Amino acid sequence: MDKVMRLTTERGVVLFSKSSCCLCYAVKILFQELGVTPTIHEIDQDPEGREMERALMRLGCKAPVPAVFIGGKLVGSTNEVMSLHLGGGLIPLLRPYQAFC
Repeated sequence: MDKVMRLTTERGVVLFSKSSCCLCYAVKILFQELGVTPTIHEIDQDPEGREMERALMRLGCKAPVPAVFIGGKLVGSTNEVMSLHLGGGLIPLLRPYQAFC
């Protein structure tokens, strides 16, 4: 849990992912198109990945990946991120972290 909490606050936009997850890929592409480069932690390639999955679930993630944190706060998984984007709320959250505005 400590590692996950530390990682979520080290950078502005953090994505916990699995390298083979198509939903994770969709979120990565969305951020790329919005000019944001998130810090990505591929938990399937981390020796502590299983513990990280459990920690993400305890933090309130409905599914362990993708798990998106912006400004140290849990935004959620694909559904929450896409709903936020379609509702116009994602870009204002990402604006401080965009390469272009």
